[in-house]
Amino acid sequence: MAGPLVVPPPPPGGPQPMQKTAEVIGTFRPVKLFKLSTPETSVTSLDFDDTGELLVAACDDDSLQLYNAKEGKHVKELLSKKYGAHLARFTHHSQSILYASTKYDETIRYLSTHDFQYLRYFKGHTAPVTSLALNPASDTFLSCSLDNTVRLWNLSSPSPQARLNLSTPHLAAYDPSATVIAIASSSTASILLYDLRNYDKPPFSTFDLRHLSPPATPPTWTKLEFSNDGKSLLLATSAPSGHILLDAFKGHLKAYCTFPPAKTPFLASRAAPGSTLGPLGQGDVCFSADGRYLVGGSGAEHDAVVWDTQGTVAEEGERKVLRPMASLPCRGRVSVCEWNPRYNMLATGDREVVFWLPDEHVGVRDPGGRE
Repeated sequence: MAGPLVVPPPPPGGPQPMQKTAEVIGTFRPVKLFKLSTPETSVTSLDFDDTGELLVAACDDDSLQLYNAKEGKHVKELLSKKYGAHLARFTHHSQSILYASTKYDETIRYLSTHDFQYLRYFKGHTAPVTSLALNPASDTFLSCSLDNTVRLWNLSSPSPQARLNLSTPHLAAYDPSATVIAIASSSTASILLYDLRNYDKPPFSTFDLRHLSPPATPPTWTKLEFSNDGKSLLLATSAPSGHILLDAFKGHLKAYCTFPPAKTPFLASRAAPGSTLGPLGQGDVCFSADGRYLVGGSGAEHDAVVWDTQGTVAEEGERKVLRPMASLPCRGRVSVCEWNPRYNMLATGDREVVFWLPDEHVGVRDPGGRE
């Protein structure tokens, strides 16, 4: 078994080791912008490696873009013209990634970024893959597909360890302890919780969300994510009502995370494979590393916003509403969003990839745009 990861100190001006997130969350500003191959190219997924040093972006021009987050540099471009690329995810080894195909077939590919050699192919899905989730504690991962199956894989074997046949299981996530998996079914408006040690048994809990997010065509759910403290479960949506924050144990609604006044979420102009939605499996919002804050798109053509999950929840009739606590100015749209696991750093993407760092010289900007 590999020893503990040793992360070298960051260079001056680069991402710094984590301060208390609450002290800097409202001061994030863009510090580096990377253009893509053409102005029409879009980012469909982002992922940091375990060390927080590397970032991979999948783009709809059938490319994978690799960045050094600590040094703020583009490292290399990896082309997947024949198969397309979406949902690129680092394994626990920083020089290898998994990604889903968007054309030719539905194979999941395991790629060495060092020499651009495929290490393994994971075949079996018969329709586009909509979600890839890596086990935080082992070399296993989950894949969801429009073929109405969820498959559990191990990086060491091309055959799945298990298969679940479910209705529209489009999204999946591991809890931080890697003992529970959550699977979101958009057509039934439910989230199923399975004990990973007994995944061949029925779910031990089912969250019925029909009263919160009725089934829609096309589905509006875009991402499923546990907070790092395991207490909250985020169901990101493209619905005007906002993202849904749940109690991870009981499935009770904590709040709808709504958007600034006069702003409603856009439906992304590009479509994920087999979908009329934007990039399924990624979404435009994510948890901060401490599990307290959500950062995501503002619902407009520019800016990001921050929600404090410990903030005041307003009662609006039967709705519990959590409004943004701060706006993070950015000239472009935030369509995908990922928090660095090791540093106070944020990456977002749309027509370009943007790195964000706290700026001690700015004040907190309220959602109305004032500092």
